[in-house]
Amino acid sequence: MFEILFWTGCRIGEALALTKEDIDFNSNQLHISKTYYRINGKDIITTPKTEQSVRTIDIPEFLKEEIQEYTNRLYGYTKKERLFPVVAEAVQHKMKRNMEKADVKKIRVHDLRHSHVAYLIHQGVQPLIIKERLGHRDIKITLNIYGHLYPSEQRKVAEMLNMNR
Repeated sequence: MFEILFWTGCRIGEALALTKEDIDFNSNQLHISKTYYRINGKDIITTPKTEQSVRTIDIPEFLKEEIQEYTNRLYGYTKKERLFPVVAEAVQHKMKRNMEKADVKKIRVHDLRHSHVAYLIHQGVQPLIIKERLGHRDIKITLNIYGHLYPSEQRKVAEMLNMNR
């Protein structure tokens, strides 16, 4: 689950709602069409946060293989059963325990989404692509939250203008 959260940037509720039906192993794609949460001891699966949150995320080959290996071990699972039958608090607790064991800085599960974006920005991925992966309804949301991570390109612009003069 942590691999999915980091490499796709999906929200914890979206990851917790995933079923075998949501993964296209032939196209290396994850289909986000629902979200999971628990309220008053009841499991709730509903549509995602916004209309734009319903999306398809292309995933790298290595992640597809890891998910496939994991799902192959889920004997007797139907295509509609959640791949991760736990609640968000359990995921946070597991992450916290492992961070303590590894003696690394403590972060929240949601911070894996932010780490995904920081990694993409560092790799030069354009904001519109990031917006689509995250399921934001407006590019302004993406830029307001993550704009500070973009390195200043002012020097490059000045050099380009100087060369083209």
